[in-house]
Amino acid sequence: MATPRFIKTISRNSALRNFTCLLGSLYIRFIHASGQWRVENQVIPEKLINEGKTFITCFWHGRLLMMSFAWPYNSSFYMLISTHPDGQLIAKTIKRLGFKVLENSGKNKGALAMRSMVSALGKGNYVGITPDGPRGPRMRAGYGAIALAKLSGTPILPISYSSSKWKIFQSWDRFVLPLPFAKGVFIWGEPIEISKKADKMEIEAARQKLEEQLTQLTKSADKLVGQQTPEPESGETIR
Repeated sequence: MATPRFIKTISRNSALRNFTCLLGSLYIRFIHASGQWRVENQVIPEKLINEGKTFITCFWHGRLLMMSFAWPYNSSFYMLISTHPDGQLIAKTIKRLGFKVLENSGKNKGALAMRSMVSALGKGNYVGITPDGPRGPRMRAGYGAIALAKLSGTPILPISYSSSKWKIFQSWDRFVLPLPFAKGVFIWGEPIEISKKADKMEIEAARQKLEEQLTQLTKSADKLVGQQTPEPESGETIR
């Protein structure tokens, strides 16, 4: 799916890009500070953190914007971001919010990104992935997070959020932009474990479970604040 021209223009101009990302990070902070936000099921990540266990956090691409406020912990959190122009804008914005970034780039970008994420998890850090990103289909989980969980022996924790006031874009991911003075909610899901010895059937079952949990969490969050959840996009999920 093509990147909008205005995003390409911003991404190619360093001064404009830095200013845009600064404004973006300030706006995100304002959304959170002006609203009433709560986190449900926070005992789930806290239990793993208190046990000294790392995990992979998964959320839909369209629900990426506020995720830094679901992570009030001291441990480092890395986000896998593409090198597309819109990905770079996201990367520079979330860096201002305390996240670290792993870039999905290069000739062997998939293998390099996987090694970087396994290394980050092995050092006791946490990794965030949008399993329908960077280009969809919307709300359809690919195999990247499952492969990472299998290779690293690390569980996946799904999470979603919603806001009572939002603008939802007609982009491929139906990107949600919360508005100020809203009620918002984050909801954590139960861990998804994948054995290092998992076969193809077990891998596919884990992928489906991740997709179903994320969709259900998103619907639950939307229902709590009176919003209508966009439908998942039809199409091939294998990536």
